[in-house]
Amino acid sequence: MDEKAEALGTKASKEGFTKGKTLDSVLNVEMVKEKTPEEIKQIWKQYFSAKDTVYAVIPAETFDLMWKRAQNCPSFLCALPRKEGYEFFVGQWSGTELHFTALINIQTRGETATSQLILYHYPELQKEKGIVLMTAEMDSNFLNVSEAQCIANQVQLFYATDRPETYGLVETFNHRPNEFKYMAVIAELEQSGLGRELRPRRDSDKA
Repeated sequence: MDEKAEALGTKASKEGFTKGKTLDSVLNVEMVKEKTPEEIKQIWKQYFSAKDTVYAVIPAETFDLMWKRAQNCPSFLCALPRKEGYEFFVGQWSGTELHFTALINIQTRGETATSQLILYHYPELQKEKGIVLMTAEMDSNFLNVSEAQCIANQVQLFYATDRPETYGLVETFNHRPNEFKYMAVIAELEQSGLGRELRPRRDSDKA
């Protein structure tokens, strides 16, 4: 499965994705260099709040930790709540892009599996402004914005955590796959509260 996951970085779906997406294509970098980090954050949020996509402004130190860990563990698994249980998605770093596709997609299509979600991280302003900008593109045939947001949130949950047990799941997935337990990912997700709004409400939840 590891070999199949590695192909994700170069296999983007033809529909809805931009090859080699740069920060300059989204933002006037020279113009915002005169702005404060808070002003840039507001510009980024204002621009993307009107679009159906995922976006974030990540503190430099948080991205540093994520990036360091991504070099050692370039792929990982996350869980997306569905009406009937959970669907697993595999993430694969390719430079500062993070490509996701459903695990079933990899299992059935192998190296021809295409990305269904790509997170673009832009570290151009990291040293000068202390922030890393992130946005995303998704295949709307497979994911809506709320679902993509749930997956994106799990990147920081697993890669930026200060809990050894949580990041340990990423290390196990990359280096000791035979020991990896899928249910442990679901347990972490449920403990974090992420994706709660995507889970179907049980009768006991309705009051």
